[in-house]
Amino acid sequence: FVVGAALLVQSVTSFLLTRLLSVEAQHLISVLRAQMQKHIIRLPIGFFDENKSGALVSRIMNDVEGVRNLVGTGLVQLVGGIITAVVALVLLIRINGEMTLYAFAPIVVFGLISMKAFAYIRPIFRKRGAISAEVTGRVTETLGGIRVIKGFGAEGQEDVVFEGGVNRVFQNVKESLTATSLITSLATLLMGLTSVIIMGVGGSMIIDGQMTVGDFVAFTLYLAFLISPIVQMSNIGTQITEAFAGLDRMEEILALPVEGAESGRTVRLDTVKGDIRFENVCFAYEEGKDVLHDVSFEAPAGSVTALVGSSGSGKSTAAGLAASFRKPTRGRVLVDGHDLATVDLEGYRRQLGVVLQDEFLFEGTIRENIRFPRPDATDEQVNAAVDAAHVREFADRFDDGLDTLIGERGVKLSGGQRQRIAIARAILADARILLLDEATSSLDNESEALIQKSLAELMAGRTTIVIAHRLSTIRRADQILVMEDGRIMERGTHEELIAREGRYYDLYTYQARI
Repeated sequence: FVVGAALLVQSVTSFLLTRLLSVEAQHLISVLRAQMQKHIIRLPIGFFDENKSGALVSRIMNDVEGVRNLVGTGLVQLVGGIITAVVALVLLIRINGEMTLYAFAPIVVFGLISMKAFAYIRPIFRKRGAISAEVTGRVTETLGGIRVIKGFGAEGQEDVVFEGGVNRVFQNVKESLTATSLITSLATLLMGLTSVIIMGVGGSMIIDGQMTVGDFVAFTLYLAFLISPIVQMSNIGTQITEAFAGLDRMEEILALPVEGAESGRTVRLDTVKGDIRFENVCFAYEEGKDVLHDVSFEAPAGSVTALVGSSGSGKSTAAGLAASFRKPTRGRVLVDGHDLATVDLEGYRRQLGVVLQDEFLFEGTIRENIRFPRPDATDEQVNAAVDAAHVREFADRFDDGLDTLIGERGVKLSGGQRQRIAIARAILADARILLLDEATSSLDNESEALIQKSLAELMAGRTTIVIAHRLSTIRRADQILVMEDGRIMERGTHEELIAREGRYYDLYTYQARI
């Protein structure tokens, strides 16, 4: 009865402890993933330019997985093994200290070798995480560009790239398995070597009368209790080493400074008038290779400033600086007289409305995408933005109207339809500063005419920076800046620039002929 009760208690407590630690491990993983996501999306734009989105997803989801080995059942086994080994060691010393010393010597050697092996394996596990993230990033790109792949019949090419990636993962795993196999074989050798030593020394002591047969049998049993947990801990050690390797990669990300964390950002703009001024602004993506050279201009509150020029002239870069996506390498960008380098970014960007060249829509409905900048907006406010951007014109053709699912990145919509949703989103944001980068580039002539009227209403009273290759769309701008090679070559109104017959005149007349 007593034995049965003890077994029952042991089973219940083991179940409760295992469940508690497993649940806590999963909870910790969830917390760490959320922490990683919060940190990553607050990193500067430059970080995302240099890292694949799929690789970052892998770092958020996979790098913290090893935590379960630190907090879960592995921890129970490790702690239990240590306690068992310590108790067994004390009992062995009480039976025969000299024999314990002989038995413990191979264990110490095994421990030192295991420490060296784990130190060798840890960088391998870190490298595996990097390779897995790279492969995941490539798969994400492949699925995102599936139309291009199928359009060029390049499935076989992608097969080769992916197979190369998974083979690199395999080679890494093979390398780590070699080291872990060495540890396992050493553990087997330890057990055999220790047994031989104890048999020889113990037999000699029994013959000399220094030890009884009963003590020898007890010593052998307790020695098994000492060796078994140590061998078990060697296996757990591999899991823990892998977990620490993942945490190392996680720490690399968390150590990166978030955007706007500079100590000098003390100015909070709860309200923005909208005066923008560039003072001798230079910018380089790579050191020593400026893409903007001493750019200076003023965009008064409520005015419309158009940036035009050939591709690569620096228009989008200048707009990005106004949005504080990047910081000038030299010079200043000021808003309402405040240097953007000193302004709290969170407060400032709440005053921005953005329509980017590559309009990005989230998977979900048309309504959810329009409501994105203001989740608490009323249906009346959403409908007003929908009407202003002429979204209803095409949304009503769908059975579900504004509640139509548009697919990943709006794949079920045309380019012009996606553009109008992006414009409606900016209208709903009701910002003081608007950045319209190629805002009508994906529209046909009929749609563009409808949008121009909406944009005119949207831009009234708001500072607007417009970038457009279609010069006919910016004739009413208060000032037009013609950029070439990162410099402002001409500035003025449409009529003034046409009269000068310079670079703007050439661009405009060329498009008119087309």
